[in-house]
Amino acid sequence: MAQSGSQAAAFFRDVRQSSVVWLVRDDDGSPTHLSSDGTRSLPFWSTSPRAQRAAKIWLLSNWPAQGACCGAHVSGDP
Repeated sequence: MAQSGSQAAAFFRDVRQSSVVWLVRDDDGSPTHLSSDGTRSLPFWSTSPRAQRAAKIWLLSNWPAQGACCGAHVSGDP
């Protein structure tokens, strides 16, 4: 299985077990990716540690002068 396939499998396994996804946000909202065709996507993570690692990456690369960026959970019914 390719790395992306194993990461996707881990994501769905974690979400199935917890019924929670995590996103990265700060006081100004959540960072999004804008593709070359203009489609905007909002990334989600399956665990708090993964969201926290992503928050650190976003903070260092995009918001060096702003406050902390952190993971926030969104729960839903399975």
